[in-house]
Amino acid sequence: MMESERNCHCEVELNPTACQLKKKARPLFVRQIGAMRKRKKKELEFSSHTGNLALMRNYVRHFLEAFPFSERQRTLMVLGVDEACTNIIRHAYQLRDDQPIALWLEDAGDCLRMRLRDYGKQAAADDMQGRAHDLIRPGGLGLHLIRSAFDNVDYILSNRGTELVLTKKLE
Repeated sequence: MMESERNCHCEVELNPTACQLKKKARPLFVRQIGAMRKRKKKELEFSSHTGNLALMRNYVRHFLEAFPFSERQRTLMVLGVDEACTNIIRHAYQLRDDQPIALWLEDAGDCLRMRLRDYGKQAAADDMQGRAHDLIRPGGLGLHLIRSAFDNVDYILSNRGTELVLTKKLE
């Protein structure tokens, strides 16, 4: 548990969002946690159905509006989170569209932190390097996009699944 999470006295409110989702998709659930210093923390849970990605992107974009990032930085972060979710669907869940993905968005004071959690197949550390920029072939550049959008990219391997922690410093 992070230092800021330990010292935070929070109230939790759970509200289902009203969204139109694709067939087979689980509803999105949003949990907003407010702290005494007006730090924001939100949680979004959704199924691995690709129809949920547009809703997730809009949710992240809306969250980022409260922070002093340029439009370019916001767009890169939204694309980075989208790419990470796509990788979860493709690699951890092998295109199954009924598996859970959790996304936490939080203002950690001096930085913005986004956590993505899946419960699927873990990738080997060597597989999380991306390909060389100069190779001309489809695929493999998503990790470069994620790393260019965020200051820190950390993978936490659990007994079951992976947590990806994306951090962007507030300027």
